[in-house]
Amino acid sequence: MLIETLAATRDMHRFSEIAAVLIRHGFGDTVRRLGLAGQLERAGHMLRWDHVADLAHVHPAAQVRLALEELGPAFVKLGQILAGRADLLPPDWIAELEKLQSKVPAVPLDLLMAQLCEDLGGTPETVFARFDPEPLAAASIAQVHRAQLHDGTEVIVKIRRPGIAEVIAADLALLARLAVLAEAELDWLKPYHPKLLVREFAKSLNRELDLAAECRNAERISANMKDLPHIVIPGVHWQHTSARVNVQDYVDGVPGHRLDLLTPQAGFDRALLAQRGAQSVLKMIVQDGLFHADPHPGNVFYLSDNRIAFIDFGMVGYLSERRRGELLQLLLGLVERRPSAVADVLLDWTGDEHGVNLSQLETEIEAFVDQYHGVPLAELSLGQMLSDVTAILRDHHLGLPSDLALLIKAFISLESMGRGLDPGFHVVTHATPILRRVLRAGYRPKVLAVRGWKTLVRTLAVVEQLPHDVSRLLRNARRGRVHVGIELAHLKRVGDQIDRAANRLAMALVIAALVVGSSIVMNVQGGPTLFGLPLFGFLGFCGAVLGGVWLLLAMWRSEKSDASD
Repeated sequence: MLIETLAATRDMHRFSEIAAVLIRHGFGDTVRRLGLAGQLERAGHMLRWDHVADLAHVHPAAQVRLALEELGPAFVKLGQILAGRADLLPPDWIAELEKLQSKVPAVPLDLLMAQLCEDLGGTPETVFARFDPEPLAAASIAQVHRAQLHDGTEVIVKIRRPGIAEVIAADLALLARLAVLAEAELDWLKPYHPKLLVREFAKSLNRELDLAAECRNAERISANMKDLPHIVIPGVHWQHTSARVNVQDYVDGVPGHRLDLLTPQAGFDRALLAQRGAQSVLKMIVQDGLFHADPHPGNVFYLSDNRIAFIDFGMVGYLSERRRGELLQLLLGLVERRPSAVADVLLDWTGDEHGVNLSQLETEIEAFVDQYHGVPLAELSLGQMLSDVTAILRDHHLGLPSDLALLIKAFISLESMGRGLDPGFHVVTHATPILRRVLRAGYRPKVLAVRGWKTLVRTLAVVEQLPHDVSRLLRNARRGRVHVGIELAHLKRVGDQIDRAANRLAMALVIAALVVGSSIVMNVQGGPTLFGLPLFGFLGFCGAVLGGVWLLLAMWRSEKSDASD
């Protein structure tokens, strides 16, 4: 009980901080509608409504970004995830949330030392030949130091911030509770399923906290890239790697945002770099099903001999074989301008949502794709086409599954980086032959044989189980345990109306009988009296009056209910 009380006190304090930040950034109405203000003030946490910044000229998206930055790492990461959800947010919100930076002041090395020594099994000075105390970079989850192994290999040491896992776990729990409140109280948020969004975000963030998982992702992608020697993935030094620290090869190259250094004099061919980058990312997505989900310029380096290095695999996307097949159909439908193929895939992805006019959605998608008829292939912008498709889904309050949202973000980043390197870069030109090659590879005899064998095995398993299932069904039927339910909403409503009408008719007959019977009793001499009238006749008339009042009220309520429907 004491632990629960302390936890509740800590959560209430954090709720108070969140509410205060939201109020300060102009979201006081949201705080009230969620019920946080009343709960906190009843608990003794007074909220200052007068200390609100002058936000009259600040865009709401900027207000949200500033609030997320102030709330801390979990909320910053949530904003960064939302920046990739073009299916949920309009372009101006996406552009604003992309400004979110998780860069924070570095943790002093003496505060890291106890955890680092525990993870490395010794002090950095003994484990490494050289360890730089000044970090190369610092972010909300981890910071990076440069070091050198005893064999002379230059490496980076990525160290998770002490206590960050506990801070994020607490904030994720609060986010989950806020999502429940938001879904219940804010009707405009319900189509976006806040609870599901927070659950997916929590899974992603917990994976990012595991620095060893980042290295496993890097090695899997490195193995997939073995046929592309111009793609470099840093090697992992597993003897020094764990969940809280990892050691990888140091990449010495031109950072992705320093395009001014990629000159012919320095030996770089920017058009070739754009082509190789597109080839590698497309291979990750459509062929391997495991891709870098955050390929922004900060995670890319350009090396000599026109090689490209990718770093930081904390956030990756996964695509099943079935999903990759659907993706191929979608992308080929876009670049070949086949509206029905695009509409079919998107409708399968979004599902049959209640309240959505699927016919209208399909018509809009077909009209969108059809507008590209006659446009030269080299002039198509795949990133813009995907953005426009997600805008259509957003207008219909439909969200894509999280893996597909990451995928579209990766495609848009790919095209943006490619055109930054080479203004004449067209991702469609490079994507089309790869897509067709992968599609043809899916119909090779060997692949078809494997696919057919898997289908046959599943079918045989179903057939083998069929006698048992039929036997169980018949046994339950004999015992009266089989029930067939048919729900016909309109017939049920008609039946309810008939039932109410029958009840009123019965009541009317009873009232009529009471009136007739009481009239007869009134004319019978003798027996008990009340107010000079025969008692039973008087009671009969009273019952008839009460029944008549009930009948009139019932009819009035029914008419009012029908009018509101």
